[in-house]
This record gives sequence, C-alpha cells and structure tokens, in this order.
Amino acid sequence: MEKIIYKNGVKLLYKSAENNLTSFTIGYNAGANVEENSELGIAHVVEHMLFKGTSSRTEYEINKLCDETFGFCNAMTNYPYAVYYGTTLDEDFEKGFEIYSDILLNPTFPKHGFKEEIGVICEELKEWKDDSSQFCEDSLFYNAFERRRIKNLIIGTEECIRSITIEQIVNFYRRYYRSNNCIVCVISSLSFKDVSEIVEKYFCNSSPELANENQPNEGIAPYIYENNKPGTHFQYREDVQGAKIQYCFSIHDLNARQISALKLFNLVFGEGTSSILYDEIRTKRGLVYDIGSKIKNETGIKLFTISLGTSYENVDKTIEIINNEIEKVKKLDVFFDHQCILKLCKSYKLRLMLALEKSIQTSVSLCAYEIMYGDGSVIFSEFEKMENISDEEIMEVVKSVLVNATIQVLTTKVKK
Repeated sequence: MEKIIYKNGVKLLYKSAENNLTSFTIGYNAGANVEENSELGIAHVVEHMLFKGTSSRTEYEINKLCDETFGFCNAMTNYPYAVYYGTTLDEDFEKGFEIYSDILLNPTFPKHGFKEEIGVICEELKEWKDDSSQFCEDSLFYNAFERRRIKNLIIGTEECIRSITIEQIVNFYRRYYRSNNCIVCVISSLSFKDVSEIVEKYFCNSSPELANENQPNEGIAPYIYENNKPGTHFQYREDVQGAKIQYCFSIHDLNARQISALKLFNLVFGEGTSSILYDEIRTKRGLVYDIGSKIKNETGIKLFTISLGTSYENVDKTIEIINNEIEKVKKLDVFFDHQCILKLCKSYKLRLMLALEKSIQTSVSLCAYEIMYGDGSVIFSEFEKMENISDEEIMEVVKSVLVNATIQVLTTKVKK
C-alpha cells in the first residue's frame, strides 16, 4: 500500500498486483447523504449526466472509447459516495484514466437529451421497485426513520427526479466534485511511480476551474443519525409470492472495536449454513429457503439487519422464533472462548479476502473506506485487531444492539 496527497488535495491510494491488469476507482463524498431534502436523487442524476458529454467528446464517443479500452467499467451512487471504476490492461491504464478524467473534470451537462435521461432514471426507479427484497428493505427504512436520508431511495422519488434542473446539477457538481473531495484508488502491476505520475498528469494539472479548485472548501458536515423506531409493519402486494421479512437495529453509536465484536458475533448468529438463525429456522423447521443477518456499517446507514423469505402462513411463527433466538443469545454469559474467537477471526479474514479477490472490488472497497472512514487500509488490518476481543465485549455489544427492532413484512394480498 502507498498513499499520497497531491497539492490540490486529491488523494491516491495504490496497491501492487501481480497480473497485467490495472483496476482503478475515482470516488467522491458526493452520495445521497449530502443531498438537500428538496433534491432527493440529484447525486444519482449527476452520475448519469457526467457521461452525456465533455468539452471534447460526445456521449457516443465516450461510450465507444470505454468499450474499446475497458474490460469492465461502471459508476455507482450510494448513500455515502459516488464512485467511477474500471479495469484495463496495464498498457491501457493511462488511456482509460484519461477518459475518466475527461468525464469527471470536463462535463458539459448538455440540455439536449436531458429530459430523455430523466425518463431513463424514472424507468430505473420502476425496475428498482420490482425487486421484492429491495422493495421490502426500502419499506423497512421508510417506516424505521423520520429524518434520515435512507428513509428514501438513493435514486430519489419520481417527483423530485422530474423536478431537477440543469442548474441544480451544475451547482451540486461544483459543490462536491472538488479535487479536495476526491479519492483515487489504483490496483496495478505498474509501479507506484508510473501510476502516481499518470494520476498527477490528469487530475492535478488541469484547469483549476474544471477541477473545482477555485471553489471554497466549506467541508461536509458529519452525518446526523437517529435511532430506528421499533414496531412491526405490514405491506401488501399482489405480485409477491409468499412473504419477505426484514429486521433492522441501529448501530451508529458503536465504535470501531464494537463493530468488530459485532462482526464476530454475526459469524455465529446469521452468516452461513451453520449459523443460529439458519439452523433453527431453515434446518430444524424448514420455514425458509434462506435467512441471514448483515452489518451495514456504511456512513448514513449503520444498521444490523436480518432478512428472509417465507410463506404467508408462516410469517407470525417465523417472527416469533427469531425474537426468541434473539432473547436467548442475549442471556448467554459465556459463549465465545478464546479459541472460538481465533477461529472466527480466521473465518472473517477468509471471507474478506475472497470478497477482495478481484482487483476491481479491492479498488472500489479501498476508495469507499477512505471516503467513509478516512483510512482505506483498515480493510486489510481489521481482523488482526479482532483476536484480542473478549467474550464479555462481544456479549455487551449484542445486548446493546439487539433491542427495539423495526420489522417489515411484505406479503401477498389475501383474498377474502
């Protein structure tokens, strides 16, 4: 790992690789979290509009060059960030990086085709809602919170999307697509010197106006959280087969060590086919096809969740069993001895390394961690600090987190 901060504020994170590929991600703290309530979805609209043309290239020329240069490329807007990423051959890294630098530094945000692009985004919104699991999660967040940004979709509401103007897009871009709000992560077998020179060439020697360096650095205010509202909510859709159930618990008050303790607990509680939830509800009772729990520690989200699918008839029974298992684990005094914790640390390391096996995933994850936590390298060292976490610490976190659940049930309409 190497890290450098250029004079204009751009950060470069570099990690060497042993193949002939280069994966890179360019990210900004410019996700949905920074939106105003009147501009829901604008971060995602900006991501789309950046590819509509630059001062030297049309949208078609951008698309053609991307097809020719990248083995894979994409962009994504999440609540905490917006990232632009791709993989090239080493020999084509400079070409690929120049294309993305042009897209990000020289956009024209043309009015021609703008309404059509808004229409495309509204169609994307409809497809988003067609996914029943995603729809259940969206409903869960909507019912669990009053003020948090995750109450509404990343993509926004159709009303807000259709009301967004070119002027609003330009203003959002100027506020957040600044050099001192930019992270570049590169995974490559090219040398750090070669990579850093290319990044500097295209991201540090451009016009200050295009790089937004002349914009005042007002800083981005820390995200303000609220606890989820406990309760059980039912929503009905005729096109749903069976039922989806999701739980959420707030974890934004936990520090980094407590999050690590919760990750160790979750390996036993809700990850894998030997977990408590899977064994009790799937293996022993056959009430679900799959069930699991996750830690969503991204900025603006920070939740512990449980998700599963079952039949309409088994909804009440399944919720009762989950609630009973939660209460049972909270009453345990000694569950994780030292050897157990070491095994869990090894398991966590294996799963993490598998997730990061692809260089493009490593690049995106490094960029996201750097934006959210200020240190992308912790992604490789977290499991080392887990080994000295005690059983008492784990259980203390479990007892503080697994309270006051918000439960969302999405199921089919029952004909009377």
